[in-house]
Amino acid sequence: MGMFCYQCQETARGTGCEVRGVCGKTEEVAKLQDLLIYTMKGISEIVVKGKLDVSKMDDVNYEVLSSLFMTITNANFDGESIEKQINKMISIRNALRKTVSVSSLHDAAVFEADSKTAMLEKAASIGVLSTENEDVRSLREMITYGIKGMAAYAEHAKNIGKENPEINAFIYEALAATLDDTLSADDLVALTLKTGEYGVKVMALLDEANTSKFGNPEITEVSIGVRKNPAILISGHDLIDLEQLLDQTKGTGVDVYTHGEMLPAHYYPAFKKYDNFAGNYGNAWWKQVGEFESFHGPILFTTNCIVPPKSEEVRNRIFTTGSTGFPGCKHILADENGKKDFSEIIALAKTLPSPEEIETGSIVGGFAHNQVFALADKVVDAVKSGAIKKFFVMAGCDGRMKSRDYYTEFAEKLPKDTVILTAGCAKYRYNKLNLGDIDGIPRVLDAGQCNDSYSLALIALKLKEVFELDDINKLPIVYNIAWYEQKAVIVLLALLYLGVKNIHLGPTLPGFLSPNVANVLIEKFGIAGIGTAQEDIEMFMA
Repeated sequence: MGMFCYQCQETARGTGCEVRGVCGKTEEVAKLQDLLIYTMKGISEIVVKGKLDVSKMDDVNYEVLSSLFMTITNANFDGESIEKQINKMISIRNALRKTVSVSSLHDAAVFEADSKTAMLEKAASIGVLSTENEDVRSLREMITYGIKGMAAYAEHAKNIGKENPEINAFIYEALAATLDDTLSADDLVALTLKTGEYGVKVMALLDEANTSKFGNPEITEVSIGVRKNPAILISGHDLIDLEQLLDQTKGTGVDVYTHGEMLPAHYYPAFKKYDNFAGNYGNAWWKQVGEFESFHGPILFTTNCIVPPKSEEVRNRIFTTGSTGFPGCKHILADENGKKDFSEIIALAKTLPSPEEIETGSIVGGFAHNQVFALADKVVDAVKSGAIKKFFVMAGCDGRMKSRDYYTEFAEKLPKDTVILTAGCAKYRYNKLNLGDIDGIPRVLDAGQCNDSYSLALIALKLKEVFELDDINKLPIVYNIAWYEQKAVIVLLALLYLGVKNIHLGPTLPGFLSPNVANVLIEKFGIAGIGTAQEDIEMFMA
């Protein structure tokens, strides 16, 4: 069995990458990632069958979260680092196995592979297509992808010092269940919804971690121009990495700009004390190939969203940390206290030209749940008066496909009495458009990163309460969501768990949905795709 991957929206032909990932990962990296996930499933079976106390497995839990995060789309392209992680996790797995007395364990809990050759041979037999039943495979993969997204959010929270043992325990439970051939498709559907339940919990955990550490996001105007100082560009999602970088660059004459999903960091009060926190540079992740050329300074990737650089010059300016990795790029590790030394990045920045200006002006964000609740009376009055007819949740991910122009056109053509609620990098399709406001309420309310879709759910639940409705689906809210990778999967499952129906998902439905599983989502939850912008607007406004 060769490479097969269909975990992201851009998978080849909408069915699966079989030679090389559209994301850029090689067959070898894809296979190593498959084997790393397989090893996590083996560890999970040992934990579940051995009834191990997850609350006393702190180091193991963190390594499991990091391993899952490494396999998210665009996170780690470095086969050598994935191979090392497999060896580390096999050692952890074997040590755990010695602590339990379980008579029967799945192959994932006992296999050995002491060389890369052996790893690749093993990976050839345990990939996605090794599950023959199409519907079981579809559900197992959807659960696994949801768990990957959950692990990413749990790791961010843990980096801030917040964790929930129940979430860790569920990750083990769900991964172990994907090895259980006695589970029916109905059992796996139930587990999929339970994954959504824990998706809500993990996003609540990360929200608590971020706001307790950095304060509640505030309405903020963020510059998209440049200064004349040398600078570092920080990409990804991890706010602790940003905090450490800002601390270390303070007073050095080096500015720090955010990129992609790091933009919402500007909304947190804690980061506003840094004079060298300059603004946001560029757009969504997929435009980095050109934008990194003009930035000139070093780039630090804290999480996924790496696009393989085309030039050696840019590659030499890229640094990775955490679960990310790319061949030939310097990787920065944390010490035993979680501290990272960014002095090499700062020194390099001082030798390079300042960023080249690619746009001017500013964008406004910071509309997370606490800020919107503060505006609740104004919003409710606007709805009651008819000034706001509908809200459109357009959260999610951006991507390279030309079909994603749909979301820009959709935003432009929406009636002027509608408001867009957004989170994630999907906002880059319309957050720089001049869409105006309604009685002082901006028509684009950006809650933050993809995990801040939790804020949008809280806002919807608050409106349900205010309007005294018995069903969240009776609100004047339409869900037209773009997806790309596995964090979007856990957000979707969380919304389904909360009872949200009639979500439109695009630009294409996931390739990992078998026809039968897709029909379940359509019939039970009203999941649908997208049409043309104009036709969809007419349907939604009817």
